[in-house]
Amino acid sequence: MDLLDNLTKTFFDFQAMADVLPQLLQVGLVNTLVISLAATAIGCVLGMMIALMGISPLRWLRWPARVYTDLFRGLPAILTILLIGQGFARFSQQLFGPSPYPLGIIALSLISSAYIGEIFRAGILAVDKGQLEACRALGMGYGRAMRLVVVPQGIRRVLPALVNQFISIVKDSSLVYFLGLLVSERELFRVGQDAAVLSGNLSPLVLAGLFYLIVTVPLTHLVNYFDQRFRTGRRKAAPPVSGLREVAELETAGTAESR
Repeated sequence: MDLLDNLTKTFFDFQAMADVLPQLLQVGLVNTLVISLAATAIGCVLGMMIALMGISPLRWLRWPARVYTDLFRGLPAILTILLIGQGFARFSQQLFGPSPYPLGIIALSLISSAYIGEIFRAGILAVDKGQLEACRALGMGYGRAMRLVVVPQGIRRVLPALVNQFISIVKDSSLVYFLGLLVSERELFRVGQDAAVLSGNLSPLVLAGLFYLIVTVPLTHLVNYFDQRFRTGRRKAAPPVSGLREVAELETAGTAESR
């Protein structure tokens, strides 16, 4: 019983959870979502540029895209965040002030863009080449065909992978605290960690982990839904139509024509 009591006090102290709950909601959750959504949006824009460069027939465009992708996919996320957050701190102060918050978003954007670029590239290459040939037969140029036909189909194919990448960004946002965020800029992990130090147990961190699960688990099921829907191409079955009804419609149409 002593062991059970110790585990309960260490991980499930509901009073400590109740004390930190307002900060997790008002500060931690909000900042986690802001960092994740901003990094995903910027990463999608950069990733699309990297993907288009990677499939370009021009070597001077393909090679920089390949180097960029290998660089940011090969480095650990925490190392990239620290290099950017500390290496560009003085430059950032002139633009954003003393807060390292924007640099954390930029670092996560660069990391995510390398992965998103590969996702987009795979989706675009998966589109049947006949689509591009058909566009050229209709008189479309390469750029217009890619923009209006090929790229939209490629994005549709990789939506599950994009949602997976967003889940990874949500979890990686916990690494931004290494840059030393202000009190009002702390994300879920940092709020839980600070409260755990003050309360002397790990219950606030358990609650922070619960919030991560609340955000990521529904998205995981959404990925599975999209994946199944796009793989099977499942559509709603049309209601059965009686053959007698079709005959009646044809007879009505024939009578109207005879008049």
